[in-house]
Amino acid sequence: MATLAPSLPAPLATTPGVRAAAVRHLGPHWYASVMGTAIVANAGATLPVHVPGLRTACTAVWVLSAAMLLTLLTARAAHWIHHRDRAREQLMDPAVAPFYGCLAMALLAVGAGGPIVGRDWIGLPAAVALDTLLYTAGTAVGLAAAVAIPYLMVVHHRVEGASPVWLLPVVAPMVSAAVGPLLLPHLPAGQPQQTFLIACYAMFGISLLATLVMLPLVFGRLVTGGPLPLALTPTLFLVLGPLGQSTTAANKFADVAPGVLPAPYAHGFAAFAVLYGVPVMGFALLWLALAGALVLRARRRGMGFAMTWWAFTFPVGTCVTGAEGLARHTGLAVYGWLAIALYVFLVAAWLVAGFHTLRGLFSGALLAAPGRGPGAPRPVTARTR
Repeated sequence: MATLAPSLPAPLATTPGVRAAAVRHLGPHWYASVMGTAIVANAGATLPVHVPGLRTACTAVWVLSAAMLLTLLTARAAHWIHHRDRAREQLMDPAVAPFYGCLAMALLAVGAGGPIVGRDWIGLPAAVALDTLLYTAGTAVGLAAAVAIPYLMVVHHRVEGASPVWLLPVVAPMVSAAVGPLLLPHLPAGQPQQTFLIACYAMFGISLLATLVMLPLVFGRLVTGGPLPLALTPTLFLVLGPLGQSTTAANKFADVAPGVLPAPYAHGFAAFAVLYGVPVMGFALLWLALAGALVLRARRRGMGFAMTWWAFTFPVGTCVTGAEGLARHTGLAVYGWLAIALYVFLVAAWLVAGFHTLRGLFSGALLAAPGRGPGAPRPVTARTR
């Protein structure tokens, strides 16, 4: 996510050559807009309150997220076909490469929306088939990114300081863990269901332990290096992603474990959902307050719109679904109200980020070359060995 400088407006592209040029600087961070849109639909449909028309609105938003995903997949394919040099530069750029985790999470978020809300319009069989396809692709990409991006960071990238974006590739397996249980009832009973649930739990562990390794580095960077640059300050909200998503996953395991795993383990997942989710959600609220204070500080100092503003959407959405799960398993109304309050914030953030993104697209500012205006990302830095 980076602020990009103005250039010729993208809508003026009429010839194949011009259209290809328009996607030269289209980075993987654009998938964050798909994630943010899909989570509005998925989280809204499971709120512990009935609002007339909300489910229909959520279904429409899910359709929008699916259209955005298809458009971005096509555009990114054109980017790799016509601008491989730039695509390789992005992989070698430590500020851009972690956003490849967004591709996996976009696939997973849109896929999960199928059984949640998409089934209302396309039917359950088609929704499950779509989710199976996107879940398989998203999990494969997410696991690959969780290994490949840290490898590039160690071997090729010249890292100047820890950043919250480091969490993006390692959070993707947690999203797989959280949305995987949606497919569990559609698998054969017995070993297939048990194996799949345990695989989701394993991905929960992969992501959780990787987050525990990286999060102290991020906080240490803030304490020793001071606040992040203005345009990057919203990325502090990315820390909410693994916190909210892991709480969501723990509660989803508790939902599906009975009848799949032997009683002691099923009861263990039910207890784990609360014993893990309550303190983690508490820390998420603490981090939300800290990140919010730093964002307000940056805003007072002139922070303008950048694609980093999409960090206000998906991570907050995971806290909405985490609070929804805790409301269900604790029976406490306070978690239901927390989910509603966070969802209101999520929708507001989505509307603001979406408005500014559309305005930047139509002006051409968000598809311009980096380094040609204020707020543009720094040049690529990479080790030569």
